Amino acid sequence: MALHFDTIEFAERKSKLLEAMARERLDALFLFAQESMFWLSGYDTFGFCFFQCLVVKADGRMALLTRSADLRQAQHTSNVSDIRIWKDGLHADPVGDLKKLAAEMGIKGRIGCEFESYGLTHRRGRELEAAFAGVVDLIDVSDMVPRLRVIKSPAEIAYVREAARLSDLADKAARDAIKAGADEGDILAAQHNVIFANGGDYPGNEFIIGSGRDALLCRYKSGRRVLEPRDQITLEFAGAYRHYHAALMRTVIVGEPRPLHVAYHAAAKEALLACQAAMKPGAKAGDIFAAHTGVLDAHGLGQHRLNACGYSLGAKFTPSWMDPPMFYQDNDWPILPGMVLFAHMILMDSETETAMCLGRTYLVGEHGAEPLNGSALDLFLR
Repeated sequence: MALHFDTIEFAERKSKLLEAMARERLDALFLFAQESMFWLSGYDTFGFCFFQCLVVKADGRMALLTRSADLRQAQHTSNVSDIRIWKDGLHADPVGDLKKLAAEMGIKGRIGCEFESYGLTHRRGRELEAAFAGVVDLIDVSDMVPRLRVIKSPAEIAYVREAARLSDLADKAARDAIKAGADEGDILAAQHNVIFANGGDYPGNEFIIGSGRDALLCRYKSGRRVLEPRDQITLEFAGAYRHYHAALMRTVIVGEPRPLHVAYHAAAKEALLACQAAMKPGAKAGDIFAAHTGVLDAHGLGQHRLNACGYSLGAKFTPSWMDPPMFYQDNDWPILPGMVLFAHMILMDSETETAMCLGRTYLVGEHGAEPLNGSALDLFLR
């Protein structure tokens, strides 16, 4: 089997999950999030765009309900031995098949369910609730596995460090390719090439790349542009290894920088270091956001910043590499050793069309945060 962790690691994860289930008095779990399935069993697929569910009983028994296209995928990449198939067809009823599976496994009482997952559409969720109404109690436990996943094991941290190495390679490849007359497509290709050439994976979402006015965007969009003699280009990307991510973000200046570029970069660097100082055990996710706003607002840049400044990272699947907790106002999620955090300082001045972004990934230790990538926080000029 193509498992990326040993049996002891998976056993420890399962034990932690069963303990969490016991605390919530759950008889079983319906896991729909691909990240949960990967973390618990190693199951690795993009087939979660269709209905599939990993059932976990309080006694530790597991069974996966999926499609025929993912049968061998599950056999090859997971430690789940009980794999059931719902049949594609005009009158396919995967929710009904799940109900039959639950009955066969003797599941009753309280069932924890991951309602907040990309793999469970609203339509299927309504069918699920209707099918089990009066049979069992479906309890929303969407944050149960994420709260377990957020603390990384030594084996996971090793993968995160490799992802960080890949992100630094992609950072250098991009900076080497950035110059007046360069095509954004060539820059993007250079980043992906070095990651794949060094054993990396597809990221959980598209890389962000935008120059000129598009440097103010913090989402990917279709279409490419050639860099002008005096320009700005914003890049947000991640190295991904065994699905574990380490993100990095920066705005690079082509030609002579505007005075605003220099001032905004100084503020962004100061804010990033303030966030880094706030990433310590005992703090809350909201404290990191407060550090971000404290600096940027003091510089008079409150109207140019965002209402969040980062989030946790881990093993994630499309459409996003973002994990909870996110850093926003008053978020009381505790910061603990073993968390991997990405902080991004994003400044977008629409009036002057000036962009400045700076971000990198950290590992929280017993006494503070260790930067894993982006060691140079300079304003890069090309």
